[in-house]
Parts: sequence; structure tokens; C-alpha cells
Amino acid sequence: MFPYRDDNPTLATPVVTMLLIGLNAAVWVLVQGMGGDATLARSVCELGLIPAEYLGRVIPGTTVPLSPTASCVLGVGRHWYAPVTSMFLHGGWFHLIGNMWFLWLFGNNVEDSMGRLRYLAFYLLCGVAAAAMQTAVSPSSIVPMVGASGAISGVMGAYVILYPRVRVHMLVVLFVFVTRIAVPAYLMLGYWFLLQLLGGTAAPGEGGVAFWAHVGGFVAGALLISLFKDPELVRKHRALAQYV
Repeated sequence: MFPYRDDNPTLATPVVTMLLIGLNAAVWVLVQGMGGDATLARSVCELGLIPAEYLGRVIPGTTVPLSPTASCVLGVGRHWYAPVTSMFLHGGWFHLIGNMWFLWLFGNNVEDSMGRLRYLAFYLLCGVAAAAMQTAVSPSSIVPMVGASGAISGVMGAYVILYPRVRVHMLVVLFVFVTRIAVPAYLMLGYWFLLQLLGGTAAPGEGGVAFWAHVGGFVAGALLISLFKDPELVRKHRALAQYV
């Protein structure tokens, strides 16, 4: 199932959401070389979050292979900013495009519910909370963690608290069968959150998807939204939205 739109109009242009998408795209092009092997590996090693290295739990010189031709040498230095820089890096085109699509779909309404500067602070806090959760669950992991999905999970957690019954339109593909359905946000996002819990439980700390970062970001967003939302803006949104 893939969400492609919601029935929740925005009240103002989502400037910060668009800037975040532009920044992620710019980093992908200018810093990560659009996925070029050596450039991608260097960016992940220098700016990604490696839990064991960040916590000082690796032997200096430990090597982590990233591809047949590239690797990371750990223990060179721990950068305090890694939890922030890691959320603007991606591992591939599909990783970037998928994350930016979800950010656009849910971020515009969450930004609209609190204002631009609050939204930026909220987004960054959720990303840091996601990184902290993944690090806490896998403190000895030497797998680099990159991606905006932890912060975006926080946006999704906020969305489900703010607009649980808003219609989200989904594309459903079952082999050769394709159809479209509309479901309430709580059903779509609740199903997604359950998948993250199951994935994290089945493979804690393994390479691939940082499931516990998604869980941490989502929970952080659901909790922080009460502090960041503007009740009057939320009320106006709820008057315009369409519900299942």
C-alpha cells in the first residue's frame, strides 16, 4: 500500500517542508554525488551516525565494508553533530524519493498546525530522538545510519494525533491487481507503526532499515505535538479536512 494524497488542505504555503526537501536533494547531489560509490561512502562515513563509534565502543582502525569497493575506517573521531547531519543523508535514489514523498504528504499539514520556526525545531528534535532510540537499542552497532525517515516518522506521529480521521488515499498493488482506497489516517499510520515495531523486534540492530529510529521518531512526534501545535490553526484545519 502506498499513500498518494490526503484530504487535508493547507492554510499557508509549507515553506519549511519545501526547504527541507530542497536541502535533502541538494545534499544528495552536492555532498553524496547522487550515489557515486566513493562519494557516497565518504559522506556516510564522515557525516552518518555509527552508534558504536559515536559512543566510543570501537577499536580505532576497525573497517566496515559498505560496498565491494568502499569501506569505513572507524574510530578516527566522534562528531557531536552526527545525529543531525545523518538525517540529511540517504543511501540511494529510492531512499531519498520515498522519504521526500512522505515528508511532503504529511509535513505540509503538520507545519501548518504550528508555524514555520516551531515546525523546524520540531522536525530536528524528532530526528535526534529517532537517532537516540536506534543508538540506545543497538549501542554496539557499526552499521552507519543515514536518512530523514526518523524525523519524518516524528511528523507522521504528530499527524496521527492531530488528524486521526482525515482521509488518506492509498494505491494498493497485489501482484497484477491494482486499486485505490481511502482510509482514515489512524489506520494507515497505525499499520505503518506496527510494521516498524515488528521489524525492529525481528531484527534489532541489523543492517538495512533502522526500525527503532522510526519507532523513536514516531513516538517523539506524538508526544511533542502537544507542546508545538497552535490550537487555533489545528481547529481551522479540522474544519476544512474531509473524514472517512
